[in-house]
Parts: sequence; C-alpha cells; structure tokens
Amino acid sequence: MRAELNSRPEEPPKAARQRRKSGIIVPHSASWPQRLSARVVYGSLKAVSATLRYRWEDYSGRFEGPEPSGPAIYCVWHNRLALCLMVYFNYVKKRNCTPGMAAMVSASRDGGFLARILECFKVQPVRGSTSRRGPQALLELTSWAERGYDLALTPDGPRGPRYVVQEGVMSLAQLTGLPIVPVSYRLAWKIRVKSWDGFLVPLPFSECVVVLGRSVRVPRDASDEQREALRRQLEQELRGITTD
Repeated sequence: MRAELNSRPEEPPKAARQRRKSGIIVPHSASWPQRLSARVVYGSLKAVSATLRYRWEDYSGRFEGPEPSGPAIYCVWHNRLALCLMVYFNYVKKRNCTPGMAAMVSASRDGGFLARILECFKVQPVRGSTSRRGPQALLELTSWAERGYDLALTPDGPRGPRYVVQEGVMSLAQLTGLPIVPVSYRLAWKIRVKSWDGFLVPLPFSECVVVLGRSVRVPRDASDEQREALRRQLEQELRGITTD
C-alpha cells in the first residue's frame, strides 16, 4: 500500500513533450571551450581585418548630411557574418551617434559561441531565432532600440534558405520604426565553407568591397500585403548588392 501511495502514474510521452514545449526556453550558454575559442576567433578576425584593403560603396543615404545619423537595423546575409562587426565599427559607428549595437543570435549551442564573440566586440547579444524564442527576442531588441541602439540580424539565418529574407526583420522594423539598411561585401580572396549558407572566410591581404544598399522602412500601420511587398524589396536589394 505504501508503494502505491508514493508512486506516480507514468506520464504519457506526448503529454511530457507538450509540457516541455510549454515551458520557457532558456538560451544555451557558451561552454568554457567555446569561451576560449571565441577569444581566439576575435583575435584572428581583428588580425585578418587589419591586413584587408577596404573599399566602401554606400547607397544608403544615411551618412551624407553634416549631422550623425540615428539608429537603424542592419541586415547582412548569414554567410557574411565573419566581417560584419569590423564593417560596423570601421564605417558605421564612426558616422552615427548611437551608444552601441544589439544583435540577434540563435538560442542554440552554436548561438552561445557566437554570442560570446559578440561580447568580445562589446555588442549586446539577444538570443532567439525564427524557430526558438523568436517573440521574446523581438521584444528585447525593441527595448534596445528604445535606448537608441543600432540593431543587427541575419535575415536568412540561422537555417536558411540562403538569400531568402524571413519575416522577422519586417516585424522588428514595424515595431521599432527604424529603417532597415542592407549590407553585404565581396572578397577577392576567400575560402567558401561547404555549409548551407556557403560561409565566407576572409583571407589575409584581400580586397574587401563593402556595399550598403538603399534602406527600407516598414510603416507601423503596414498591411500584410505591404509588408510582403517590402520584404521582397529588401530581399531584392540585398541580392543586388551581393556578389559571390
């Protein structure tokens, strides 16, 4: 009788899965090997970037006036993450008046590694993606925008398809009222990783041509049809400034 009183009925597998899915998703933190690797990657990126010959092509129109520009949402394809922060600090941050940047990073284990790299650059990581913790991440990014920060995300990440803009960036632009600035670059010398996105690894002493495309704004009262049209416009602009 005691055993029967102390025992609990076995939870059906389906019910257990539903219970777990209903809980709060906690982003994975970087392990100590990942933290060490992040420092190595940070140092390597700084060293390689110092050897590159940068050339800038800016069609955004944001840095033409005498006054520094305000915050914006910067979009870069997932396969061009390697140099995106170097581009931001070498060009954008010198020309605007924002206190810093917050960037969306996946809540996965790999995202924990990338978040640690962002922290090395003094960039605030916000953990989430289209598949995990997306709504919470959008709210957190909105709060950083209210503090005057620039925002950044990869519109085709973290799983692709490659060069397809997902809906998340449109929602973020509509919530914050900030313009979306598409950014890409091309490298003379590089290694292309065999991954879903064809990730580009810059080689030392290469020429790097950075292109800032025309910005896109999503009105706060935009309809679903307008949002879709603007999403296609952004995707076309990003593809147009991207040369593989």
